[in-house]
Amino acid sequence: MEVDAVKGKMRVDKLLTHMGVGSRKEIKGLAKSGRIAVNGQTVKDSGQQVDPAADEITVDGRPIVYKEFVYLMMNKPPGVVSATEDNRDRTVIDLLSEEHANFQPFPVGRLDKDTVGLLLLTNDGKLSHELLSPRKHVPKTYYAEVEGDVDERDVAAFAAGVKLDDGYVTLPAVLTVLERSSDGPNGLSRIELTITEGKFHQVKRMFLAVGKRVRYLKRVSMGPLKLDPELGEGSYRELTEEELALLQCRE
Repeated sequence: MEVDAVKGKMRVDKLLTHMGVGSRKEIKGLAKSGRIAVNGQTVKDSGQQVDPAADEITVDGRPIVYKEFVYLMMNKPPGVVSATEDNRDRTVIDLLSEEHANFQPFPVGRLDKDTVGLLLLTNDGKLSHELLSPRKHVPKTYYAEVEGDVDERDVAAFAAGVKLDDGYVTLPAVLTVLERSSDGPNGLSRIELTITEGKFHQVKRMFLAVGKRVRYLKRVSMGPLKLDPELGEGSYRELTEEELALLQCRE
C-alpha cells in the first residue's frame, strides 16, 4: 500500500479499500453518507489524507486499524494449487475470505497439488525472500507415508545426500523413521523428513531415488513455524505475534 513517504499519510479511500471495507466507489458512497469519521470528525471527502499511524478512522462507529501486511498460516488441502491464480484448478487464494484476499497475499514457496499441510501466505515480500533464499537453508519438515520398508540404509543415504533423476545431489537431510512397514515392500512406513532446500517435488524424488514411493505427504513445519494442530485441512488463521516474531528473528 502506497503511503506518502514524506508526510506518512494516505488517502482515506485507499486505506479503507486496503482493509477490505469496500471498493473505492463504495467508500466514496460511505463518505457522502457521513458514515466515515477521522478522529471523531465526519469525513465527506473520501480523498482526504490521513495518517494511518496516528489518526483514528471509524466506519459506522467501528474502528478500522490499518496494517500494511498480512501473515496467514494455512493447512493446505489436497487438490488445491499453491498459486495466486490458475486457469484450471482452485488456488489457495480461493480459500481466503474477501478481507484477507484484499491484501493480495501470495504463498511463500509451494506445496504440490496433492500435498497437504503448512503453507504461509503473506504480502510481505521481504520476509518471503528471507524464507525462500537458497542461502538461508531454512529447514522444512514433512510427515510422509511411504510404500515399502524404510530402514537405516535410507536414513544413511538421506544423511549423505541422494542423487535425483536429473543428476542433482541433494543436501544432507534428516530422515526419522516413525514406524517401519510390518509387511515389507507391500506395507507402509511412516516417517518425518527435514530438508533445507526446495527442489521441485523434492521429497517424492528423494524416495524414488532409493526405490520407494510416497503415498501421502504433509508439511508440518517451516523454520520455527509449526502447523497448528487445530487447523483442519482448508482452514487458515493469522499468525500470532509470537509466531511472527520467530520468523522475523531469522532476518
